[in-house]
Amino acid sequence: MASDDSQISGLAGRYATAAFELAMEERALDTLASDLADLKALLDKSPELGRLVRSPAFSREEQAKGMEAVLAQANASPIARKFVLLLTRKRRLFVLADVIRAFQFLVARHRGEVAATVTTARALKPEEAEELTRVLKENLGREPRLELNVDPNLLGGLVLRVGSRMIDSSLRTKLDGLRTAMRGN
Repeated sequence: MASDDSQISGLAGRYATAAFELAMEERALDTLASDLADLKALLDKSPELGRLVRSPAFSREEQAKGMEAVLAQANASPIARKFVLLLTRKRRLFVLADVIRAFQFLVARHRGEVAATVTTARALKPEEAEELTRVLKENLGREPRLELNVDPNLLGGLVLRVGSRMIDSSLRTKLDGLRTAMRGN
């Protein structure tokens, strides 16, 4: 098993693989990928939605009602609705974020893309993101699919993750290294 396959293992990987195969059969891969990306963005932005998804305190019916409302508001496709509500019925909604991540990995691999997570101290300007995409494509030989994150604690620079590889050129890491060197450790 390749090291990148660790992203599609376990419970979340099984559900993601099933969703991927169904979307391929129904020729709805782009639709489901888009809907799940929108749902992931909502999960990232809304602590209330995160609690609904992860908390065992909510009943299956409460989770289903809440997710129905979220999916309707997001104008999700029937395949996305069926899939998310299946997770709800099976009491597996708590793995939704991991399922979406694994599904996105499968889609990227299918399209010949490589997922790259970039964390910067400030939001990148569109032209900076385009330049980073161009450089990564040149170096990786495949189209990168960027996930951009902001962490002001980095102070400057960036942290890039592609698969199991990580490049950390953040100012915070350089300062920590300098501090360690000055201590003589």
